Amino acid sequence: MRTRFAFGKSGIEVSVPDRFRCRVVKSRCADALKDENTALEAALDHPIGCRPLAELAAGRESAAIAVCDITRPAPNRRTLLPLLTRLHSAGIAAEDITILIATGLHREATKEEIEVIVGPEVAARYRVLSHDARNAGLHRKLGMTRRGTPVSIDERFMAADLHLSLGFVEQHLMLGFSGGRKLVVPGLASQETIKVIHSPRFMREPLAKEGSIAGNPLHAELLEMAEMARHDFILDVTLTLDRKINGVFAGDPKKAHAAAVEFLEATSLERLEEPVDAVITSAAGHPLDLTFYQSIKGISAAQHLVKHGGRILLIGECAEGIGSREFARMLEGFSSSSGFLEEIRDSAVEIDQWQLERLALCGLHYELFFYTPQAPKEKLGLLGAVSFDNLGDAIEALLDGLQDGASIALIPEGPYTFARAEEGATAVS
Repeated sequence: MRTRFAFGKSGIEVSVPDRFRCRVVKSRCADALKDENTALEAALDHPIGCRPLAELAAGRESAAIAVCDITRPAPNRRTLLPLLTRLHSAGIAAEDITILIATGLHREATKEEIEVIVGPEVAARYRVLSHDARNAGLHRKLGMTRRGTPVSIDERFMAADLHLSLGFVEQHLMLGFSGGRKLVVPGLASQETIKVIHSPRFMREPLAKEGSIAGNPLHAELLEMAEMARHDFILDVTLTLDRKINGVFAGDPKKAHAAAVEFLEATSLERLEEPVDAVITSAAGHPLDLTFYQSIKGISAAQHLVKHGGRILLIGECAEGIGSREFARMLEGFSSSSGFLEEIRDSAVEIDQWQLERLALCGLHYELFFYTPQAPKEKLGLLGAVSFDNLGDAIEALLDGLQDGASIALIPEGPYTFARAEEGATAVS
């Protein structure tokens, strides 16, 4: 079985011996829209749960728009222009519009990346700025949620009369699905706020996982925070595997996002009859596999297809290495999943510990293997022992000891694949 996997910008071929039962798993998805421009125009003029954007913007003097950063394949260059046109028709001038790159705790965008994110024409005409979660002085304190989370949001967003966001909706490892409220928190939130929503209190909630909205306490928390920030309007899309728009959802942040989730669940969920013995998954290629930190999402999404005690091999280029300095320090000292989880259980939350916590939670139940060639083995702590310089060696290690006929799922698009296996299978022997 030979399968092309997303890996960096060019992809990579994965080969598995024929003695195993392999299945390539891809999300089902609706067909791309035949005329996305018409669909975008219609969604903005006939939004879900609120007045048309031009009417909503009438009488406002300024607007702030949150957009995804370079690690997300959001089609901002296609969705921004019709939105900006309506803001101008309502009387808001270009100099009174701020486009904020919702980085959360990611690094700021470079000049070249800004042009990729919004397009060179928009970058030249509008004020496009990166959020900086670490600078407390750039945030406005809005108070506490009902659950006691402090809420501080980028002052440049709060100072505008109209608050908008552009995003896309896919499964998300903690929030259930991305888009909507995520562009505000953590996208434009302070470090203090981000730490709390990524603490063990939320990370270890059983329903804070991919594809889970109903009953997900983190989803509820972010909805409340976005409402506190007066999140006025969203323009979210859903995408095909080749990143074409297949659904447009604009309007009230809660109602429009819920409609996008309903659409995805109806059109994109792939089901396996039973969990498999092993999975080979990617980190979805560029830009999501730029760092080891981001690549972990490939493992978290794949766990829903594997038997308890099964094996997962993650493939990611990691062209920018490990990730933030805080994450790199914790990863280098990582000695065991159980040990790390116990160590951080009651400690003050550190930046980016949550991604390693998610990996450790997976490590409690599955055997993990890695082919992440630009993330140095000596920087991976205990995980360096199951990290390989050669893809063939990594696959051989994954398969070692598995019986002929063992079931293996191949997930070329990693976390972009929305799939589930029927539960109830026993652990791998």
